[in-house]
Amino acid sequence: MKIEKYSFGVGDRFAHQGEAQLKAILKAKEAGIDIVPVWNKSNREHQIIHSSPKDTRAEADQATTSLGWTDSYYVDADHINLSTVDNFLNHSDFFTLDVADYIGKSANPSEIESFLEKYRHYTGELKIPGLDETFFVSHSDLERIAGKFFGAIKEASKIFEHIKKMKGTDNFIAEVSMDEVAEAQTPVEMFFILSMISHFNIPAQTIAPKFTGRFNKGVDYAGDIVQFRREFEQDLLVIDYAIKEFNLPDSLKLSVHSGSDKFSIYPVMGELIKKHDKGIHVKTAGTTWLEEVIGLAMAGGEALEMAKDIYSRAYTRQDELCGPYSTVIDINAGELPDPDDVAEWNGNKFAGALRHIPGNPDYNPSFRQLIHVGYKVAAELGDKFTGMLKKHHRVVGEQVTENIFERHLKRLFER
Repeated sequence: MKIEKYSFGVGDRFAHQGEAQLKAILKAKEAGIDIVPVWNKSNREHQIIHSSPKDTRAEADQATTSLGWTDSYYVDADHINLSTVDNFLNHSDFFTLDVADYIGKSANPSEIESFLEKYRHYTGELKIPGLDETFFVSHSDLERIAGKFFGAIKEASKIFEHIKKMKGTDNFIAEVSMDEVAEAQTPVEMFFILSMISHFNIPAQTIAPKFTGRFNKGVDYAGDIVQFRREFEQDLLVIDYAIKEFNLPDSLKLSVHSGSDKFSIYPVMGELIKKHDKGIHVKTAGTTWLEEVIGLAMAGGEALEMAKDIYSRAYTRQDELCGPYSTVIDINAGELPDPDDVAEWNGNKFAGALRHIPGNPDYNPSFRQLIHVGYKVAAELGDKFTGMLKKHHRVVGEQVTENIFERHLKRLFER
């Protein structure tokens, strides 16, 4: 199984928008953008929604069958580890091996020493083709990098081998994820991380590094775009070099997590993947859930009242809902409208505050982020919420399709 050059993660909290999401991918194909969908959902989301990986697979299969999609598509076991992977084995063919928590953890000294001996010849001057700068790698640098990342990549190997026993080597896509950490990996660190992936015989096809700046959920990138551009291009070229040096899969490409709504850096990513003729995987998650709430607001009546109720409940439970996402949201409590005021809004006002249109005076990123993490409230409403989605599936689906195609894919691929 070999992943295509361009792939796009379409997370769907409640598994109701598969067709609407795929319609966006089909519109992209009509516009000359060949991209494959990856339905992704994490164990945490399944637990909160009380769903299962089987539901995600059923959604993807139903959508592709209904719309006659004949190209590849994947179902991603998002951010799994050894303790959570088993429930995904029968239903997923893309596995995001999340080893961020193991960075810096100790590893077997003899195994590290064996690695150091194998790759010590890369010390001294390290020149990455395409990059103007030359890096110098000392023995102590290599030892530090091995001490920091070796244990994490060994853990990725354990997860990979566990999946391989069930599915076979060539029947799934493996991604190595280390984006949820405090500091971006340097080009030298990335080079040796990839050497470790090769060392452990992990045929990774995507890798999700950390970039400088904030990749908050559901809102734009916050950081130095010039610095991001530099890091993104460095990673593209390091991967290209490492594929050749370490015999890694030629399909290996960058994966950008929390990629939804990062509109200010989409042109940068689009320019650089075009410049270097490289692929990309962009993973989104809660964007579809937000478009569902927007769709309910636009539907008016009882649907609008439900959208307002979700916000009101989330407003009173901010600490509970925001806690698990504290590192990937920045909510200014002073910018959150009072629920009593929101109760007087019409559908257009509510949708305008929630919909991410840069420059729209009604858009409120704090409002958007709170509702983003408030999907637990909708899950607690159970059939009342999903029944409302079914009742207003047309207007809700239109929001989902438009968001993915118009605001994401067209921006990323400059169409």
